[in-house]
Amino acid sequence: MNYLLAMAPQGGDAAGGGSMVSTLIMFGAIFAIFYFMIIRPQQKKAKEREALLSAIKKGDKIVTNGGMHGTIAGLDDKTCLIDFGNNIKIKFDRTAIALVESSGKEDSK
Repeated sequence: MNYLLAMAPQGGDAAGGGSMVSTLIMFGAIFAIFYFMIIRPQQKKAKEREALLSAIKKGDKIVTNGGMHGTIAGLDDKTCLIDFGNNIKIKFDRTAIALVESSGKEDSK
């Protein structure tokens, strides 16, 4: 029992105030780490994806999230008509586009 009492912190309010400042600094450092390593890169990736989806145009070769390769045949506000060849055209949501392989104008070179 005496051993536990010897380990208890000795002192007054001054030690508690310093402890509070170091705790706040530690929470601030943890928040900064989370912001720069997790939140900020996700925001940047979301902006790049939004720019990719808004820049697609008729004739672009794309790949869907399901892995299907096709060409943009028509565009609406939230959907796009994709031509998969042999006169097969399917309407997809724009968010179903994973990546744009090439523009239609680049293929003519």
